[in-house]
Amino acid sequence: MKRILDILLSASALLILLPLLLLIAGLLRLKMGAPVFFRQMRPGLNGDPFALLKFRTMRDAVGPDGIPLPDAERLTPFGRFLRSTSLDELPGLWNVLKGDMSLVGPRPLLMEYLPLYSAEQARRHEVRPGLTGWAQVNGRNALSWEEKFALDVWYVDNRSMMLDVWILWLTVLKVLRREGISADGEATMPLFTGREQ
Repeated sequence: MKRILDILLSASALLILLPLLLLIAGLLRLKMGAPVFFRQMRPGLNGDPFALLKFRTMRDAVGPDGIPLPDAERLTPFGRFLRSTSLDELPGLWNVLKGDMSLVGPRPLLMEYLPLYSAEQARRHEVRPGLTGWAQVNGRNALSWEEKFALDVWYVDNRSMMLDVWILWLTVLKVLRREGISADGEATMPLFTGREQ
């Protein structure tokens, strides 16, 4: 039932939002050039990798050493707006339609985090990752990594259709209020370095 709902809602949303998606893509092309999409391998169900699709919000700027500059220096004003409104996440509806993701589930993080998780934290991969999740509606990037992972595992153990509907409703409210967009002192979130739970 969850997968059927994912397909119906993601397909409907992509059709309804197509003019907005085209507008954002056009503005990104004008303001930042190509490509307008950001693709990155992320761990999905059981940690299997898939290509996450988002609108690009950062410049491909590197320092003299060839290492990318910090997020705060690469994030453009338009990119900051897209992130604060969560509009950068809309292409992820395609990932939901394909079955890489669900509308609700733990957010897909970086592949390099996989060996850093404790056994309990790794349980977040027992379900498909989501566009939104229990951690997102309970603090998003204002939470510590440990708090996020605890909320992710709580969702895995308590997931239901009613909970998913509640999370989707809370997500709308959070997006309208623009809450928890970044961690204190960070443009986005500090890197996870691995901590025992």
